[in-house]
Amino acid sequence: MIEIKICCISSHDEARLALDAGANVLGLVSAMPSGPGVIDESLIASIASTVAPAQTFLLTSLCEVDAIIVQHQRCRTTGIQLCDALPAGSLPHLRDALPAVRLVQVIHVVGEASYDEAMLAAADADALLLDSGNPSLRTKELGGTGRVHDWSISRRICADAGVPVFLAGGLRPDNVADALEQVGASGVDICSGVRTDGRLDRDKLTRFIAAARKT
Repeated sequence: MIEIKICCISSHDEARLALDAGANVLGLVSAMPSGPGVIDESLIASIASTVAPAQTFLLTSLCEVDAIIVQHQRCRTTGIQLCDALPAGSLPHLRDALPAVRLVQVIHVVGEASYDEAMLAAADADALLLDSGNPSLRTKELGGTGRVHDWSISRRICADAGVPVFLAGGLRPDNVADALEQVGASGVDICSGVRTDGRLDRDKLTRFIAAARKT
């Protein structure tokens, strides 16, 4: 079954709305250099504890293993979404420190080099998430752009990664079925596409999940 992750959850009410609509995973965004959905770590921890055993991902922009471990100790989510690239060899150390936590490495699909980056990450991550940010900018974009990237590259990654892959970036209720058909991802991730004026929209959310589940 397709995993559906609703990101940028901003309150207990949004968390319940997403789960009641059929979401599998909630995305809880900690401090980022740019982008939407950032909430305080105390709220992340509160939501994660309230909805347990539902899956919750802490979205982090940190790149140092020790700092990520300490942040997770504060937030206590079931997974960590690593929104930036970590130094080589970091994922195994993070895995050793947090064996029960699902580690999801974000790959920002910006060109052919992203395929190689994904294959390296897939060797140690529990899952990948293909997004449309741009970490090379002066102010890094690490997600929440609402842009569609090159799905042909994402399709190759999904075919070869050997781990679950979430597709993100510019998804909406009216294109998610086509995206899944073209890419073959095992999950989808959405933030702005199910929101109106920044708030989670029940109608968009319901239509998005229904469209994704039909594939």
